[in-house]
This record gives sequence, C-alpha cells and structure tokens, in this order.
Amino acid sequence: MSDTVHLREAFAERFGGTPQLFRAPGRVNLIGEHTDYNDGFVMPAALEFEAEAAAAARDDRIIRIHSLNNGKSAEIDLDAAANAPRGDWTDYAFGVAVMIEQAGTTLKGADILVSSTVPVGSGLSSSAALEVVTGYALLSLSGHAVDTVELAKLCQKAENEYVGMRCGIMDQFISCNGVHDHALMIDCRSLERKPVPIDPKARIVVANSMVHHALADGEYNKRRNSCEEGVRLLQPALGDITALRDVSFDALEENRDFLPDLTYRRCRHIVTENERVLAAADVLERGDLKAFGQLMNASHASMRDDYEISCAEVDTLVAIAQSQPGVFGARMTGGGFGGCVVSLVAVEAVDDFIETVRAAYFEATGHTSDIFACAPQDGAGPLVG
Repeated sequence: MSDTVHLREAFAERFGGTPQLFRAPGRVNLIGEHTDYNDGFVMPAALEFEAEAAAAARDDRIIRIHSLNNGKSAEIDLDAAANAPRGDWTDYAFGVAVMIEQAGTTLKGADILVSSTVPVGSGLSSSAALEVVTGYALLSLSGHAVDTVELAKLCQKAENEYVGMRCGIMDQFISCNGVHDHALMIDCRSLERKPVPIDPKARIVVANSMVHHALADGEYNKRRNSCEEGVRLLQPALGDITALRDVSFDALEENRDFLPDLTYRRCRHIVTENERVLAAADVLERGDLKAFGQLMNASHASMRDDYEISCAEVDTLVAIAQSQPGVFGARMTGGGFGGCVVSLVAVEAVDDFIETVRAAYFEATGHTSDIFACAPQDGAGPLVG
C-alpha cells in the first residue's frame, strides 16, 4: 500500500508546495510473450506493484524530476532546441514528455517526484510504469484529458524511439488500462481488449528468479529482427502478410523451407503463442483452470526451446513450480534472460507453494526468491489518499 503522506512530505521537502498524486502499475503477463510486436495477442494483468508520482505544474516549461528510489534528480527544458536521450533512467520519463509534445500536445513544466515498488529488471515492467505515471501526470497537470489508449501509444513510442528499445505496446497498454480482478486479452494490432476473469479459486503467484542476464536489449532486438525476416521470407508464398500475426501454424509448416532453421523456430514460437493466447481466453471464460495451466506450461517450453529467451535459473524455478501440489501451470514471464516466473495456483495451496518453492529454489541455485501472490489491479490514474 502506498504511503501518500510520505510522498507529499518528500515532495514538499524537495520542491515545496502541494502536489497532485498519480499511480501506474507494473504488470505480469499470464501468457503471450513477444507476440505484441508481431501484431499478436497477449494476456497481461496489472499488479499491486506500481510507480507513483507526486507532481505540481510550474509556470515555465522546465520539467524537474527526482527519484526516491535512486536519489537522483534531473531536468529538461521543453523549449530547448533538442532534448537528446541521456542513456539513463530519465529517458523513460523525459522521452514521454518529448513524444507528447511531438504529437502536438503542449505541456506545462512540472516538478515530479517519483517512487516505485516495481522491482527493476524483474520482467514486471518497471520502465513502462515510470513512463505511464509520468505521462499521466504531465497531461493532467497541463489540463488535458487523458486518453489511456493514446497515452500507451506515446509511451511505447518513447521507449522505441527515445530509449531505443523496440518493445511492443503490451506493457504500456496494461499499465494504462488494467481491470481489477481480470487479466486483459489485448489484440496488439487493433488494440481492442477484453477483460478475462481470473477464477477466485486461483491466485496469480509471481516468483522472482533474482537473476537478470542483461537483456540484453540487443538480444531482444535480435528476436524482433528474426520475426521481421520471417515475414519477408514468407511473403512470396503467403502474399499480403505484414506480421507473424497473419501466419497460421499450418501455413508456417507448409512453407518452412523458405526459412533458415533459427528463423523458423523464432516464428514457430510466435505463431503457436498467438494460438495459445486465444485458447487461454476461452478456457478462462469457462473457468477451466487446468486447461489454462497446460497452456502456460506449453508457452514456457516454446520460449525455452524455440525463442531461446529463458536461462538455467528460470528453467529451474519453472520446473520446481510446475511440480508443486495445487499448481495449474507456470511459465517465465517478461522479456527473458532472467526475471520472474508466473504460476496459477489453487487458493488453498498458495502458502505451501510459496514456502516450498522458495526453499527448493534456494537449494538448487543459492538464490532466495521473492515470491508473492497477487490480484489484478486497475490501470493508471490519480492516487487517492
């Protein structure tokens, strides 16, 4: 739970005055990994972990930001001739301001104090939460209504063009548009979304592997390049396709000879993962938790073997989780190369699951996993309190 009194006091001490408060959640993706930048389907849920901002408008066009997490401050002048990226955490915040302005919306300057409980490098989208809370605060303080779909697009653009990470829109979209007690199935092409209920007989349990093999933004971008190469090589056979979203599994198999083996396996993950997300929405609607768990398990195998974005520690954690009583399914979640594992666990088994998994993972790796059960939250907005 946020300490709004502390946020206000810290703001007054740093900047003076009385701020408005805003929040934007991190997320866990239940199924649908790396499909978002292929115009595909994803199913994330917003988390209790969130970025919070205390912010007040200024009379000039300067944005000053201070992080309670790292103790660092920075500022930019929106009227400067150019606001180039700095290669640090501030790019996520200032990049959003730059993209909002480039889109034709004029912002006021602001003093912003940020604090986040989203673990950095865990695959729970700490960067998207910072982007969204900054954008929401700047638009609100400048007197603009916040269109959460447009804000998500601008935050993604900031990460793509300002930060240089070629992510899809999932993280920003769920942070903006989460629905309490529901996952959100998102069509990343049309941006249509459908809330999908999480049966109250189960809880989402997230376990942090406590390792992060630098993603290796480079590895992430390589995966995206492989997908784009696959589309190019399949176009002569399949005609008017613009993304792997347009390729069925049968079509991929019939034309696999057009693709180098590595590219084929990258494409196979995306094509089968899209099918799994669509199936997952159907089985969750019916409350078939066992079938949903099987889809989660299959998703992990695909990420491990075809997309090759897992690592030894995460595979160990997944195997431990999948073997526990009361677990429906478990998989790696997030960009990969470390980070978190998400499991769906029967409510009555959660406490034993957490205790047993933590002990077994420590015995296997020497890492003590942070493990928590969570319920989906609403997306970004004013912080009450």
